[in-house]
Amino acid sequence: MSSEPSIDAPSSSADLDAVYEELQLFRAAFSTLSMATCGPDGEPDASYAPYLEVDGDFYVFVSALSTHTANLIETGRVSVLFIEEEATAVHPFVRRRLTFQCRVEEVGRDRDGYEGVLDLFETRFGGLVKTLRGLADFHLLRLHPERGRYVKGFGKAFAIDDVGLARIRHIRESGRRTVPGDDSAL
Repeated sequence: MSSEPSIDAPSSSADLDAVYEELQLFRAAFSTLSMATCGPDGEPDASYAPYLEVDGDFYVFVSALSTHTANLIETGRVSVLFIEEEATAVHPFVRRRLTFQCRVEEVGRDRDGYEGVLDLFETRFGGLVKTLRGLADFHLLRLHPERGRYVKGFGKAFAIDDVGLARIRHIRESGRRTVPGDDSAL
């Protein structure tokens, strides 16, 4: 049996628990999330929306007039990004970021929980939400994270294999190459 760790060899449980707590705190500092969606025709769209986290799911309240809303409803998929501000990053190449691949579900106005989530939106984001609630073109969508990735620097990338179970693993050195004529690793 080899004594070399595999690419999926976990760091210590305590270390991974600390990283998971760190990424949760990082995410909690945001009031908006960035979204990458794709239409049924394959046309990509980048956007953002204010969000709430409730029981591990992200909720967005978005207008049907926005391209991303149609994409979210039609495809049922979204990639969500939380990224460190450039001004606070050590370097533009080393911005902390957290991404999630999510399944999307519309929460109908007649469904249990709809009013409660919008009450939370109003508490967090103020009176504008009260106005938006009355507009028929606004949709409440639940983004259910399935897996993700947290990158906090070079060689410090972590896969989140099961968001619900908080299963996280360190992504080991793979794909590291040297540049011809340069003896240092990138």
